[in-house]
Amino acid sequence: MNALLIYPEWPDTYWSFKHALPFEGKRSLYPPLGLLTIASLLPKHWKKRLVDTNVRALTAADLQWADVAMLSGMLVHKQDLLAILARCRTRGLPTVIGGPVTSSVQNLPLHADHVVIGEAEDLISGLAADLEQGTAKQVYRAQELPGLDRTPLLDLDLIDLKYYSATGIQYSRGCPFNCEFCDIIEIYGRKPRTKLPSQVIAELEQLYEHNWRGSVFIVDDNFIGNKKKVKELLPVITEWNREHRWPFTFYTEASVNLADDAELLQMMKEAGFIRVFLGIETPVEASLKETQKLQNTRRSLLDSVRRIQHCGMEVMAGFIVGFDSDPDTVFDEQVEFIQESGIALAMVGLLEALPGTQLYRRLLKEGRILHEGLGNNMNCQLNFVPKMNSQMLAEGYQSILQRIYSPDAYYERVLRFLSEYHPTHHARHRLSDYLAFARSILKQGVLGDARASYWKFLLETATRHRDKFGTAVMLAIMGYHFQMLTKDVCRTGHPAALTGQHRYRVKDTGNDGPSTNSELVFLPARPSKVSQLHSTESSADPSR
Repeated sequence: MNALLIYPEWPDTYWSFKHALPFEGKRSLYPPLGLLTIASLLPKHWKKRLVDTNVRALTAADLQWADVAMLSGMLVHKQDLLAILARCRTRGLPTVIGGPVTSSVQNLPLHADHVVIGEAEDLISGLAADLEQGTAKQVYRAQELPGLDRTPLLDLDLIDLKYYSATGIQYSRGCPFNCEFCDIIEIYGRKPRTKLPSQVIAELEQLYEHNWRGSVFIVDDNFIGNKKKVKELLPVITEWNREHRWPFTFYTEASVNLADDAELLQMMKEAGFIRVFLGIETPVEASLKETQKLQNTRRSLLDSVRRIQHCGMEVMAGFIVGFDSDPDTVFDEQVEFIQESGIALAMVGLLEALPGTQLYRRLLKEGRILHEGLGNNMNCQLNFVPKMNSQMLAEGYQSILQRIYSPDAYYERVLRFLSEYHPTHHARHRLSDYLAFARSILKQGVLGDARASYWKFLLETATRHRDKFGTAVMLAIMGYHFQMLTKDVCRTGHPAALTGQHRYRVKDTGNDGPSTNSELVFLPARPSKVSQLHSTESSADPSR
């Protein structure tokens, strides 16, 4: 059989980095790790073709070639996935869909011939055999969470890595915490499962042999979910990276309690980790308790961030407004925390009740769910009725973005970070980095609206932080992406978008909402954020 694996286009969100990628001459941030894993699980005698629509268009010739189309994505990809499924149906091409979207969109069987729910290691062989015999079922559901020792190497021959800004691998699935808004624990469970160190090294070797050099995102939703296992892995990565003369730098996602373990921080630094994403969510402790994010309470979040920065890792972070316990001052408190922390890349979103989560089930019982959601927590279209006045919430949210991504505030925050940042490993500069700097000078320093702020920032960096100049340029470029997004949100995300949604209200069926069992996905993983016939991110936002 000819299997056409299709990954949908990213909408313009924080994690697309669409406004930053052209500086580097890249087309997408990460390869679709889920589909690359699925490809390795398919029968060896099948012919495979992968189309990442972020890299190239899906053509009529692709559809003509295929015997079956296999799609994957998240809730945020829903509209593009439905359009692709419609194209396939018009041509009579059988379709299979998996990924987190299968747990979020309840009517997918109306659009796809076969829906896969669950992690793929134990599903694919049976699905493939049924497709060959013409007896495939409408729904395939995993019966258990498989051990990751059964996960194969990616089929990297299906893509060209040169089109991607970074690449990724997956080490674990699952998270031990219990955040109410998070779908990760529903999809992957609360007991982290990990790969063997030998598997991780094999994946690094594979990337190295494919001539990849640069950033590797370990896409786990919580890399330190099992600290004991991580401490067994890190020395092995360190030794491999040293023996190969440091071809890779790493970044990942973790819970904020990373800051409590000095030994673990040092081990990550020595292995080559230069960035970590934290789900901070809010400095309002009452809201953290409400959402059961207790690992962020009883501590100074500012001190936690600084300990990680001092250990040579940049902190990216997710923030949320819209919790029931948020006071009217939450917007000012968020801005103050973000500025003081020196978190340059602060991803602030509105709370969204993702289907299958504890939050969704609670709000459904309370009659506050409006619709299943869009997977985009930036567009001011809430899928639930908030406790705070809707217009106040939307205007307050937009005010956060406008304040933290004004050029002067952003560059001030980057400089504050650089003063706290003491890296051991610097990413090696490639030709694309120098081209990115040249494009930055033209677009931001010559043609940009904030030229004076840009040049002041570069001059101060060259004077005070010369050894971190490359990091500063990268953050200036990424800041451009956030500034463009902010303009779009504040132009199109009018507060009125939060009202008039009640026509979508979901009827209370008398139960607790969608079954937890239906929240499993096509193959694990997370960008998300990896592996469920899907990519590196969760259904909406990697905040934990």
